[in-house]
Amino acid sequence: MGDVAKDLTSGTVGGAAQLIVGHPFDTIKVKLQSQPAPLPGQLPKYAGAMDAVKQTLAAEGPRGLYKGMGAPLATVAAFNAVLFTVRGQMEALLRSEPGAPLTVNQQVVCGAGAGVAVSFLACPTELIKCRLQAQSALADSASAGVAVKYGGPIDVAGHVLRLEGGIRGLFKGLVPTLAREVPGNAAMFGVYEALKQYMAGGRDTSKLGRGSLIVAGGLAGASFWFSVYPTDVVKSVIQVDDYKNPKYTGSINAFRRILASEGVKGLYKGFGPAMARSVPANAACFLAYEVTRSSLG
Repeated sequence: MGDVAKDLTSGTVGGAAQLIVGHPFDTIKVKLQSQPAPLPGQLPKYAGAMDAVKQTLAAEGPRGLYKGMGAPLATVAAFNAVLFTVRGQMEALLRSEPGAPLTVNQQVVCGAGAGVAVSFLACPTELIKCRLQAQSALADSASAGVAVKYGGPIDVAGHVLRLEGGIRGLFKGLVPTLAREVPGNAAMFGVYEALKQYMAGGRDTSKLGRGSLIVAGGLAGASFWFSVYPTDVVKSVIQVDDYKNPKYTGSINAFRRILASEGVKGLYKGFGPAMARSVPANAACFLAYEVTRSSLG
């Protein structure tokens, strides 16, 4: 089996593990990010992460925590194939000789390159996911667009293609997606390699146990969100914004308006669930990837 096929297979397994473990946390994150700012004297729909969990379970049951999972699940193979394959090919280009371990800085470059590639898959997938996850959070808003109720991922895609500019509509939020994925993946793969080398006592990390891989993967995932979280908030509000009566004219405008109306705190809505998700989800992803890649030889 060639390296590309190995990365494709291992990345798919890792992505599936990440999605299953992390999606409920992601649902709560998006609900908190996308809920409208309360009017003066009123309380927000969700008081916090735990309140969002309780309301979601009460209104929709456990299935509500997995809402929007169809879109990323359907594309997880392609997404992770691109992420890990592009990273693997960049590693091959940067190696001084076949099999030579890379430096942390080289892994940062590989992660950034992989981030550019996956952005074009992540953007439409995230738009569909966010629309489904945010429906209940937007239910009390006066915005005309929230009257749209989606039956599932295909319904969202069809609605956008018909009524929101066709293919271009599915790539709404591409700029903040790139601004999230490029530095986020650079940080994640750099931290992952740095931690592995630290625990291994050198560049040869092939003998690390599963416990070490879980720690490195979990902390690497946390570094992704810690480094780019405000960008993710901007991406989410742009992607769920009403097409006919948009609240925001673009990413910079969204950033400024959130900052003006809610302060810095507004740029970190849902940060708790995102960080709580990132550690177990990315630990599962990297462990599944490494174990699968090792088993393939």
